[in-house]
Amino acid sequence: MIAALGDIGIQTIATPNPLRSVTTDADNVRRAVQAIDGPVILVGHSYGGAVITEAATGAGNVKGLVYVSAFAPDHGETALALTDQFPGSTLGSTVRPYDLGDGTNDLIVDRSLYPQQFAADVPLDQAAIAAATQRPIRDYALNEPLPTTTPGWKTLPSWFVFGDADKNIPAEAMQYMADRAGSQSTRVIPDASHSSMVSNPGVVAELIVEAVKYVS
Repeated sequence: MIAALGDIGIQTIATPNPLRSVTTDADNVRRAVQAIDGPVILVGHSYGGAVITEAATGAGNVKGLVYVSAFAPDHGETALALTDQFPGSTLGSTVRPYDLGDGTNDLIVDRSLYPQQFAADVPLDQAAIAAATQRPIRDYALNEPLPTTTPGWKTLPSWFVFGDADKNIPAEAMQYMADRAGSQSTRVIPDASHSSMVSNPGVVAELIVEAVKYVS
């Protein structure tokens, strides 16, 4: 997808996401944005949606947000609370914790269950590689209330895309967040998993292009 966007002249930067906390991960993104000379569209997937929601605060050159199967929390909301607010997620039973020794845990999805849980519509060999290379997320990150009192989607245009077969974030939850944010355009991909950007890169790229054109 990055290559496809580059082919039509849209420069992309994939910033590292340590998955430690919304606050620190958003700071990392915000610093990267501040180093860019020009307007920016932030794109987030899954927990990354909470990160871009926070990172947009105070970043004057951010002009829009694209949520790809992603959380768009309000002030004080957590990613896990939004998931639990609606039925359908089976993520909890597939997660395995690793004690970090500070009262928190790193979480990974059981590698044998990952393909079906995260990427049921992705070729099995690709899903297996994603399972083997997944980066653990600290449980605190999923339970940290969004710090900013002005989430990015309240002041910036936003776009949403997700699959209706997502087993991590229920489609009903994502539709709720999209409607609440006043989404400029919401694409629901039939039978797509949580890895919608892998199984349907063209749809996701089209929405990003739409966002870029809107703010240009």
